[in-house]
Amino acid sequence: MGSCDILISGTGSFAARIAFDIAAVAAEPVEVIIAGRNRDRLGWLRTAANARVAMFGSKARFTAHAVDLLAPDASDALLAATNPRILVQAASIQTSQIIAQTGNAWTRLVAEGGLSATAIFQALISSRVAAAISRRGQPVTLLNCSFPDVVDGMITAQGHRVACGMGNVAILSNVFAGSASVPRGAEVKVIAHYQNLAAWRQAPSARGGRPPRVWIDGQEVEDVFARFADIQLTPEPVIEISGASGVPMLLAMASGRDWLGHVPGPNGLPGGYPVRLSKGELALDLPPGLGEDEAVRWNAAFEAQNGLVVGSEGRVSFTGALYDRLVAYRPELKTGFPVSDLEAVCDDLLALRDQLIAAP
Repeated sequence: MGSCDILISGTGSFAARIAFDIAAVAAEPVEVIIAGRNRDRLGWLRTAANARVAMFGSKARFTAHAVDLLAPDASDALLAATNPRILVQAASIQTSQIIAQTGNAWTRLVAEGGLSATAIFQALISSRVAAAISRRGQPVTLLNCSFPDVVDGMITAQGHRVACGMGNVAILSNVFAGSASVPRGAEVKVIAHYQNLAAWRQAPSARGGRPPRVWIDGQEVEDVFARFADIQLTPEPVIEISGASGVPMLLAMASGRDWLGHVPGPNGLPGGYPVRLSKGELALDLPPGLGEDEAVRWNAAFEAQNGLVVGSEGRVSFTGALYDRLVAYRPELKTGFPVSDLEAVCDDLLALRDQLIAAP
């Protein structure tokens, strides 16, 4: 059995961004394994990451492990073969590129109903990995990169632990901190849900809806859209920021250092928050005057209005426009489903997705 400090599960663009940035900035020795089923892609990621280590003179080392993450017992076998301290789960059966795609009934459903239409697909592999960690009974810090604002709540409702995700709120916190309107070195704290990102993909004059909440040096910004009118995101997934955003935290976890920053889905909470990493544990690091209950309610309101919510009894329900569109095809989803039925519901929605993609 091998071992590593960080295991990256997945070989897509998000996983590559994480690996390549670790390779560029790791100042302390760190062993990283990249796992996935595409052997050619694995070979390239390992080669490119180690080349970047040589290029930048960092102290990371990368190896690869081939595994089909959808195969029976794949998650258990992966843990046994790699023995990670930190597992970054970045594999999904639903690519994030869906946000920039058009042209069929499925992409229209997602555009009209919201990205939570894909949440069940995003949860499939991550929930299997989380369950395998629970079965193994050895400490592994799980970071779920697949739609963490929503999926992390499903994982915890299944009785498993998840530390947090990457991106989303950290996209906004970092672009705001880099804005010309923020003094260099100022403390920026952001409360944001993934749904807040959509406004920043539009032109400044077209932005509307409920903005994220932002504090600069302890003072809340009154007009967030006006203050950060210089910020512009691409219509595509902003992996250059989102994948990179978790790297400082990962390296701090690997070396046992403290860290301050922003993450989505910390400890299964909905939406994203400022957090503090201390002694290997994440805790909210909210701005003065903002309590945890208020922050959680603010984030939870987005999915309660339109999206997917996980009730206190572990029952998953759809809401708003997404409810209307899904129930039109699957009336049995009117009352939701227990989170324990996630895999069966995923199979059914995959069949629906294939049907809608093939529809004229």
